[in-house]
Amino acid sequence: MIKKEIPNFSIKQISESGQCFRQNPAGENRYSVIACGRYVEIEQKGKETFFSCTEEEYEEFWHTYFDLGRDYGIYMVLAEGEDDYLSRAARFGSGIRILNQDLWEMIISFIISQQNNIKRIKRNIEELCRLFGEKKCSREGIWYDTFPDVHALAKVSEEELRGCNLGYRSRYIYETARFVERGEVDLEAVKGMEYAEAKKELLKLCGVGEKVADCICLFALHHLDAFPVDTHIRQVMDNYYPKGFPVKKYAGYAGIVQQYIFYYDLKGTERPSIS
Repeated sequence: MIKKEIPNFSIKQISESGQCFRQNPAGENRYSVIACGRYVEIEQKGKETFFSCTEEEYEEFWHTYFDLGRDYGIYMVLAEGEDDYLSRAARFGSGIRILNQDLWEMIISFIISQQNNIKRIKRNIEELCRLFGEKKCSREGIWYDTFPDVHALAKVSEEELRGCNLGYRSRYIYETARFVERGEVDLEAVKGMEYAEAKKELLKLCGVGEKVADCICLFALHHLDAFPVDTHIRQVMDNYYPKGFPVKKYAGYAGIVQQYIFYYDLKGTERPSIS
């Protein structure tokens, strides 16, 4: 267990922000996180954050995963800006960070997310991992399932996927897994592409449209100019930005703005305290 003091970091807000689906409550102010075959538990007490890993693993993986090298305090200027709605959203979601997640996992996760809710998305993903992932044991002695890789899912039939209650998304996953395994989209190459090029390449995948491609670009490739527009964002735009949201005004961090807005619209009736 290691202890850190991290400003503008709330594991609760990140876990509820709709960008990740394998972070879950594990006790009071404590969350379990499964990412890239790893498991960690994170607990927050006041200004202190505890990670159930070694210092070496923290520096090697979790520091980058949670984007802890970036000063999110600079984005709090939004909380004092002239845009009243965005100011409230930024204050409310000030502990959110944009994660550096696995590209393949985000492709499948956001295909599943279409016309879906977070609770059901999590359930669908856990079933995929249980059936087709690998079982591993954490240092705490907790068994967990890894996310199935391309080769594992490419062996799964569409009928088996339908057994995971994925509905019409089963065909999308079935086709996408085989498309990627054949090398028709090179995920390693996509990781090195600029935002526009990466998005264009992702749109070749079955079941990946504009919104899903933007989610993948933001939450896996860390292209902070991506601004996914889903039902929540569309509703906010209709109510507060009828002439359209000024995305270009926030060049270089529009995706962070999007997360503040999304989270505020999703959870705005709650008022959690942020350290």
